[in-house]
Amino acid sequence: MANKKKWFSLLVSLSVVSALFAGCGTDEKTATPNDEGKTEVTTPAEGDKNTDAPKDGGTLTYGSFTDIVSVNPLFVQDTGSGDAEQFIYAKLFDIDRTGKVAVEPWSLAAEPMTISENGLEYTVKLKDGIKWSDGQPITADDVVFTFDTIRNPKAASPGITGFDKVTKIEKVDDKTVKITLKEIYAPFQYIIASEIVPQHILKDVKLEELQKNVYGTDPAKTVTSGPWKWTEWKQNQYLTFEADPNYWGQKPHIQKIVYKIYADQNTEVQALIKGDVDLLGGIPVTQVDAVKGKKDLTVISKPGPQYEYVGFNFKPENFKDKFVPWTGQKTRQAVAYALNRQGMVDNVLKGVGTLMNAPFLPGSWADPGDAAVNYSFDPEKAKALLAEDGWKAGKDGILTKDGHRFSFELQYNAGNSRREQVAVVIQQNLKDVGIEVTPKAIDFAAWVDQNLTPGKYESILMGWSLNNPDPDGESTFGSKFFPPNGQNQGFYKNEKLDALWQKGTSVVDQTKRAEVYKEIGKEISTDLPYVFMYQYGTPIAMSNKLKFAEADAPESSLAYGYLFHVINWSIDEK
Repeated sequence: MANKKKWFSLLVSLSVVSALFAGCGTDEKTATPNDEGKTEVTTPAEGDKNTDAPKDGGTLTYGSFTDIVSVNPLFVQDTGSGDAEQFIYAKLFDIDRTGKVAVEPWSLAAEPMTISENGLEYTVKLKDGIKWSDGQPITADDVVFTFDTIRNPKAASPGITGFDKVTKIEKVDDKTVKITLKEIYAPFQYIIASEIVPQHILKDVKLEELQKNVYGTDPAKTVTSGPWKWTEWKQNQYLTFEADPNYWGQKPHIQKIVYKIYADQNTEVQALIKGDVDLLGGIPVTQVDAVKGKKDLTVISKPGPQYEYVGFNFKPENFKDKFVPWTGQKTRQAVAYALNRQGMVDNVLKGVGTLMNAPFLPGSWADPGDAAVNYSFDPEKAKALLAEDGWKAGKDGILTKDGHRFSFELQYNAGNSRREQVAVVIQQNLKDVGIEVTPKAIDFAAWVDQNLTPGKYESILMGWSLNNPDPDGESTFGSKFFPPNGQNQGFYKNEKLDALWQKGTSVVDQTKRAEVYKEIGKEISTDLPYVFMYQYGTPIAMSNKLKFAEADAPESSLAYGYLFHVINWSIDEK
C-alpha cells in the first residue's frame, strides 16, 4: 500500500541535485505543476513530445530486467510488481507532481478526504459508477475490507504500518467510509492514498492464505480496477495488459502494454537502442551517453526518491552457530568507516549520487544534516574500533572473536550492474580491515520470496524506493514490525528509536516534526542498523514515439514517476 517502501530492483543512478519534497498537508485541489515541478528533458527538445494530438491505439513496450512477484496490492513491495500495479489498479487517491495527495479523474475518491479538527477522523467519499474489471461495483465495502485486512496481523501485509493507529473503519453508506484513529498520525493521508482490492473475490480466503492465493499471480483470476486489464504472464519473459473496454473512467489512449523482461540492464538498454523497447524506468549511468546519442530517444534526468544501503541482520538463527558478528555498535561503525562510499559514487555511479547518513533524502525537510554522524573513509579508524570491540587478527589475516571468524555473505539482486560493482568494492574495502565478505547475486523474484520478505539473510546490498514524501520509517526500523508484519527484515531493535518514530508522527506541524527527525538522524546514524550509502536515481529513457502533454510528463522525484499520468500518454507508431 502507499505507506510502505518498495525494494528497488530496477533503477540505477541519478543527478546530484537534492530531492525537494512538499510538506505533509492534504491538497484540497488537483494541483498543476509549477516551474519547479517541470520535467528536465535533456534531448531532444521538450516541445517535441507535445506537437501532436493524442492518437488512440498502439502498443507501449516497457523494459525491465526483473520479473514481478505478485500484483496483489496487499503484498506488493518490489518495483517490478509495483510497475505492473500502475497499469491495472486505480488508487483511492493519487500523488500529484509536487508530492501531495490529490484527487485525479482516475482516482476512486470523488473529492479530497475530510479530516476532523482533532485530526482523528478521516472521511472518504467514492465516485459514482466506479467498477471492477468483472463489472461489479467498487463500494465502501471494498475499502473497509482492504484496510481491515491490512491491519490484521494474520494477513502479514507489509502495509500494516500506521493501521495500528486505527481504532475503527466504518461504512457510512455505499460510497462513504469513515476511519477513526486512536492518536494523531501525520502520514496517514498517504497510507490511504492506495490501491483497493475486491471484497467479493477475496472475502472467503483465509487471511493466512491470502499471500499465496492465485489472486495477483494468475491474470485470469485477478480482478482489477484500472484502465488496462492484465491478460498474460510468461514468467521471466513478459506480461501483457490490454485497455479495458469497460473501464469506468476516461479511456487510455494506448491500447496495449507489454512489460518485457530482459536478462540484465545492458541487454534491456540495447533493446531500447534497437527500438524493441519504448520506455525504461532506469538506465545504467555508463549507458546514458549511448542512449542520448540516438536521435529517436529522449533521456530525462532528475533526482529520485531512492537510496542504497548495506543492511545488517540481527537474528541469530540466520548465522552459523547463531553468532551475529555485528552485535557490537563499534563493529557496525567500523564497517561504515571501512567503506569508501564516496569512491563508489565517483567511480561506479560516475559522480551522480549523494552520500547519506540517515534514511532521509538530502535536501528534504526531514534531512537531519550535520546532526547525523558522517562516516568518512577511514580504514585505520575502522581497525581501531574493531580492536576495541574485541576482534583480533587470525592466522589468515581475518579477524576473529570468541572463536568465530568475521566472515559473512552479502546478498544482492542478479543483473544489477551497479550493485555487482559496488559489491566488489565492499568486498575489497572490508578485506583491507580483516573482514571476509562473500558477495552472492540472486534472481530478484526468488530473493524477495525466499530471503527479503522473511528476513533470511546475513547482510544485503539493497535500495529502498520511498513511495511518498513522508519521512516516517517505523515499518523499516521499528521493533513492532519484524516479518511477517512489517519491513524490518533485519530484526533491528532500538527502544529509543521506537519512541522517536512514534513521536515523529504524533504531530502534524512540519517544523516540530523536523526536530524529531533530527534526533532520529543522530541516533540511527550512531547505532547503524544499516550503513546508509547514497541517494541515487533513474535517468529515464524513452522513445520519441511516446507523446504526452507537459503536465503529464514523467516525474523522476516520485516513485514510479516514469509512469506518471501514463493514462494520458499516446504512442505514434508511424
